[in-house]
Amino acid sequence: MEKIWLQHYPDSVPAEIDADHYASLVDIFEQSVKRYAKDTAFINMGREMSFSELDRHTRNFAAYLQGLGLKKGDPVAIMMPNLLQNPIAIFGVLRAGLTVVNVNPLYTARELKHQLNDSGAKAIVIVENFAHTLAEVVDDTPVEKVLLTQLGDMLPVPKRWLVNAVVKHVKKMVPAFELKNTENFTDALNRGSNLDYQRPEVSGEDIAFLQYTGGTTGLSKGAMLTHRNIVANLEQVSVILESVLEPEKELVVTALPLYHIFALVANCMTFVKYGCANLLITNPRDMPGFVKELDKYPFSVITGVNTLFNGLLNTPGFKELDFSNLKVSLAGGMAMQRPVAERWQEVTGCTMIEGYGLTEASPVITVNMPTNKTFTGSIGLPIPSTDVKLLDEDGNEVPMGKPGELYAKGPQVMKGYLNREDATAEVLKDGWLATGDIAEVDEDGQFYIVDRKKDMILVSGFNVFPNEIEEVAAMMEPVVEVAAVGIPNESSGEVVKLFIVAKDDSLTEKTVIEHCRKHLTGYKVPKAVEFRSELPKTNVGKILRRELRD
Repeated sequence: MEKIWLQHYPDSVPAEIDADHYASLVDIFEQSVKRYAKDTAFINMGREMSFSELDRHTRNFAAYLQGLGLKKGDPVAIMMPNLLQNPIAIFGVLRAGLTVVNVNPLYTARELKHQLNDSGAKAIVIVENFAHTLAEVVDDTPVEKVLLTQLGDMLPVPKRWLVNAVVKHVKKMVPAFELKNTENFTDALNRGSNLDYQRPEVSGEDIAFLQYTGGTTGLSKGAMLTHRNIVANLEQVSVILESVLEPEKELVVTALPLYHIFALVANCMTFVKYGCANLLITNPRDMPGFVKELDKYPFSVITGVNTLFNGLLNTPGFKELDFSNLKVSLAGGMAMQRPVAERWQEVTGCTMIEGYGLTEASPVITVNMPTNKTFTGSIGLPIPSTDVKLLDEDGNEVPMGKPGELYAKGPQVMKGYLNREDATAEVLKDGWLATGDIAEVDEDGQFYIVDRKKDMILVSGFNVFPNEIEEVAAMMEPVVEVAAVGIPNESSGEVVKLFIVAKDDSLTEKTVIEHCRKHLTGYKVPKAVEFRSELPKTNVGKILRRELRD
């Protein structure tokens, strides 16, 4: 496909970036902690940690890990929500020349066992709240060392004692567990301070992260993301964001968990590079508490998924916050619904810009420009040094305006899946990444996701895309959340069914179907509506259509 999008880049954005500008993420990190030593790097539960503190803690953790006898490239798992311990662990592992294996803390024992065995993790850093899950399976994994931490461990005394006591004894959030070969994370940092640290030679081809895909379609796979993959994506996104972001000046709200590729790169890595602060939200599902936290800080950037933004808009007190500093609202991870985006702009005065990517692309492939004045409904333009093409089922490029599966190529595309040559071959074809997403492109090079290939609903031979149905239903004011799936039907193969979370009882199946009939052609109109108090989601807020379908 001709790169028609290049003519729509702002003058400041180049067509290509240098993926080898930095030898590794360690180089970027060392440069930032030195240059921005006095600035705040991370904030959590009221505690601010400077870049110099981050430098010291990560150096000590790296020395501790090397002291365990771990060798370059060995995998270390990190299983925790957004806490100050998280970036310390991530950058400590990288500085030791090891590989980070990010683990979802809400994994079941079966899922955790699979990921630890598949990755070959030699050690794990885990919050005590989830240690009981590890205790069930650790003997059947390669894990030799368990580093335990509590939610309040990086807070000053006496707040540390208070938080840990409340979590353990009042809220009963730490189920009983028995584990061998354990050490407290803060003790490990103290021990590391007395050990020599040997800076490893890390190259761009070394694996920085084993980033596991969600596993919503089966066993999760470990995407091997190299230092060069992540460095390239940081460079690609940086040249776009530099028109609006100022080094040392920004505060980004990090509500999505750092174990998710979106928050890991778009928040943690990007803003460490710029010497800016990350406000870590440990439990974004507590929306009233989340809003109270936002009220304390003059945040200038926020990232999230549609459900997160929608949740904030429906939380009392959010509209009264001070949005005068807010300059970037970035959505990804799932389709952004136009009614939510427009309401966001109305409330905050900030345009919602949408990006698109996936774990296998480190993650960004396309993004809207931050200078946009209104929500476009598109996923934007391919980022520099990225090729994109749309193919039909026979592997032919589709004409402009027609839907096809999106393929992407660039320095951010993963090395492959760990131990899965078959799965790698399915998605990596001559360097092109098959995303499994159906998209269209217009004459301006703007791409639009039509839907996930596997979520498509087939009604009497017609393709129906759930996103379109959901967006129409979301236009109704009482609709809080909505998901569309296909259910079996004798005459048409499948029909559309909607699952809705509503604000009140004013909505009925009849009114929803009548509304949809006004805005959709006949075969797209839902034939059934089910009201729920909540919809099943992944831990980053993606609605699990498959679970609803099942």
